[in-house]
Amino acid sequence: MTGLITPELLSHIGDTGPAREEVVTRRDIRKYSIATNQRLRKFLDGDEAPPMFHVSLFWDVVELDQLSPDGVSIDTLLPKFPLEKAMAGGLKIDYFKSIFPGDVLIATRTLTDIYEKQGSKGPIIFYEVIMEVKNKVGDAVLNEKTTRLLR
Repeated sequence: MTGLITPELLSHIGDTGPAREEVVTRRDIRKYSIATNQRLRKFLDGDEAPPMFHVSLFWDVVELDQLSPDGVSIDTLLPKFPLEKAMAGGLKIDYFKSIFPGDVLIATRTLTDIYEKQGSKGPIIFYEVIMEVKNKVGDAVLNEKTTRLLR
């Protein structure tokens, strides 16, 4: 083990970003449904959001020079890691309620774990972020756990 994870890095576990509120529109549901080749009429007509619709709903809209090399906005929830090449490690989504046009959704993201493993090509840092999405009255809509790897 190389010991890249310091106590200072570990101190960020539990950090929570500010709550983000978004209003779901029929148009956004329709655009997402067409772009992802949905087949069910309820999705194509924008009557209900298909699975994965929420993923980009809470992304920041930023200028091009504020994007990371993989084309997404820089995640201000995360500390500065000693490794920077990011890779997807996993995504687990638990759905509790369907998403409909007019829903007001509130997302809160929390850094829940940081750990290190030795890979065949060197050390790998893993981190996990949980996003909880609730509706305006506080009902759970979904939980999403994202795992990313840094090399």
